[in-house]
Amino acid sequence: MLSVMRIIVSFLFVQHGAQKLFGLLAPPNMPSHPLFSLIGLAGILEFFGGLLVMIGLATRPVSFILSGLMAVAYFMVHAPRGFWPALNGGDLATMWSFVFLYLAAAGGGTWSLDRLLRKKGMA
Repeated sequence: MLSVMRIIVSFLFVQHGAQKLFGLLAPPNMPSHPLFSLIGLAGILEFFGGLLVMIGLATRPVSFILSGLMAVAYFMVHAPRGFWPALNGGDLATMWSFVFLYLAAAGGGTWSLDRLLRKKGMA
């Protein structure tokens, strides 16, 4: 189930990066952002980091970085709007931060390239 959770969560996460980078799946009123901005950097990390976690490659370090990204997003964007994540819109950022922190500790699971490479002695 660890691998299933990793794949589904990262699949959902990649979509947010695709919105920011390519405008894919973005609502019609979503503004475009420069690539070299905080939101552009977040899009790069969400899309490419999410892809790496989805295939289970470098799961632990990438998940740690993504956990930090979501914590920063929460405290920069959502926390100033109020204390409660359900009211300040930060519930998803909070959940992702802790799920990625869990993946950083647990690893990619059985269905991951990390495990395949470790078995072959390549990592």
